[in-house]
Amino acid sequence: MSDMDIKPAGRAIGKLTGLYAAKGDTFATEPVSELDLSFEGIKGDRHAGLTRASGPREPWYPRGTELRNERQLTLLAPDELAATAAEMDIDNIMPEWIGGNLLIEGIPQLSMLPASTLLFFEGGVTLKVDFQNGPCKYSGAAIADHYPQREHTSLALSFVPAAKRRRGLLAWVEKPGRIGVGEAVRAQIPEQWIYSA
Repeated sequence: MSDMDIKPAGRAIGKLTGLYAAKGDTFATEPVSELDLSFEGIKGDRHAGLTRASGPREPWYPRGTELRNERQLTLLAPDELAATAAEMDIDNIMPEWIGGNLLIEGIPQLSMLPASTLLFFEGGVTLKVDFQNGPCKYSGAAIADHYPQREHTSLALSFVPAAKRRRGLLAWVEKPGRIGVGEAVRAQIPEQWIYSA
């Protein structure tokens, strides 16, 4: 263990500048001023639930296997959305187009926060980061729908490389409660290391 490079725990402070909830059958969300979060996530949201069915991201399970739901919430950062849009040569990407639930400003490289980071909101809610959200062609297609002057397929496919490592985070509710736009959020970052055996 003495030769392993271990980065100490740390913290970062940001601000919740947007909240969004899915109201329909699609993954697209709509802006709201506050959200009530339970242990299942956002009530009525298509990603709510203590469990979920496995999909293409879990090829080691038969499709539809019941799993713990670690994908309750999608967290995004405005600077990462802007960088992705610039790489795609478009004006902007709105969080609701790609199913965002929380827009957090002020935490550098939000998408690079490690798994198990805790996000403490000033109103009392705590979220636990599962991992990065991988960009997919479906989100790309949702973005391309907003730029009808561009060739749809190529623009949609350009999202995947443009958003790599800046597509935001997936998180689940560790301590429920109500969160509102404007709240401060503290990221408690765990020790980090690269495992190699």
